[in-house]
Amino acid sequence: MMRKLIVLSVIMCLLPGLSLAESAQEREARMQWWREARFGMFIHWGLYSALAGTWKGGKVAESGGMEWIQQRVRADTWEYAREAFGRFRPSDDCTEQWARLAREAGCRYVVFTSKHHDGFSLFDSEVTTYDSHDWVGRDFCRELTDACRSQGLRVGFYHSVIDWHHPQYDYDSAGALPHPLKGKPSPNGSRDHAIYLDYLHHQAAELISNYGAIDVIWWDFSKKGAEGAFWRADDLMAMVRNHNPDIISNNRLYHITNPKESSDTERLKAWKPEQGDFTTPEQHIPATGLPGVDWEVCMTMNTTWGYSEHDHAWKSNETLLRNLIDIVSKGGNYLLNIGPRGDGSVPEESVRALQCIGRWMQINGESIYATTASPFEKPDWGRYTSKPEALYAHIFDWPADSRLTLPVRNEEIKRVFLLVARNDALKIEPAAKGVTVSLPDKAPDPIVSVVKVELKR
Repeated sequence: MMRKLIVLSVIMCLLPGLSLAESAQEREARMQWWREARFGMFIHWGLYSALAGTWKGGKVAESGGMEWIQQRVRADTWEYAREAFGRFRPSDDCTEQWARLAREAGCRYVVFTSKHHDGFSLFDSEVTTYDSHDWVGRDFCRELTDACRSQGLRVGFYHSVIDWHHPQYDYDSAGALPHPLKGKPSPNGSRDHAIYLDYLHHQAAELISNYGAIDVIWWDFSKKGAEGAFWRADDLMAMVRNHNPDIISNNRLYHITNPKESSDTERLKAWKPEQGDFTTPEQHIPATGLPGVDWEVCMTMNTTWGYSEHDHAWKSNETLLRNLIDIVSKGGNYLLNIGPRGDGSVPEESVRALQCIGRWMQINGESIYATTASPFEKPDWGRYTSKPEALYAHIFDWPADSRLTLPVRNEEIKRVFLLVARNDALKIEPAAKGVTVSLPDKAPDPIVSVVKVELKR
């Protein structure tokens, strides 16, 4: 193992320097696929999934993130691992199941937790034995990237810069960040955070070097006093982009959640392109998007990212689908999470919801993929998305009189029809603020029906 560490260190030292500067045209080309994808699957899975929100026979909570269970119960690494490992029995084809489900749902990319805060790595790392390869003989990052590529999906890795396992991770210096032992003295004496940073950078190099061209690196996380320089973030960003110039990164190596900011829109305004390609509102949809700002809402289907057998607060199919449309209408992406069980199976509620979205996307996907933010204010009855050659009206609330007024001039229109009935043109007539469309008496889809306005331009 020592020889492999030395080799990896030499490789990292030999990487040439990199300027992250790029032209506007180069950035547009690099971001194009991500902006067109609009919908991705987040997968939170690890040792915590096997515990399922239960600790030594007792329920930890009915809601909230159970990927944090080690910190919630204040267990050290080995007590936590002893409790979890006997229940961590992934099926042989779990990663293939996840990739198929993502494709069936209409997702265009998948982001997978290579390592969460507990420090257990789901890949074959040369710098630790606390990983899935050493514990169960499997490299889940490799399995999932292969499965996603076989389904035509882009793939990314979530990677936590927090590490509750590493003996040199200095949780006292990272005072704003959570740790199971916070407030307690270190059991192994004083800690050297620089040693942990070398470990963090080594693991990032492994992820970016060993799995082909990874499409997204999704860092997590920073707070005031523990951002940027605390992780040698500039070096991390340069190393990643040096190896893969086309990769897309979020901004959580630098991002500071400021409680004085009054809204998600204010957080979008704080985004800086040199600190990451997109910013990540979490569990909330901004009131509006901002021109020139790339953003992605990450959201759970219930209240937890990691699986909990006690959390039954599932969002309805209607809510999940309308969230997707709302986000895209404002120019954002939707990264929707699944939290598989310890055996890798996906809760039935998540499967049904994703299948529902997938069925809708098979008919209406063109109103989501490669669209841009609405050029109009959101209407009371739904949302708009846009392309240069089309306007899409997503109808949440079907008008009682079956008449819909759209803010487009009659002379601009080529044809108007429902995506579910493409061959049947809808009657239009000029109105004071555009045109009025005559709709069928009943909505063809009980959740969202889409009217497409084909434009002449």
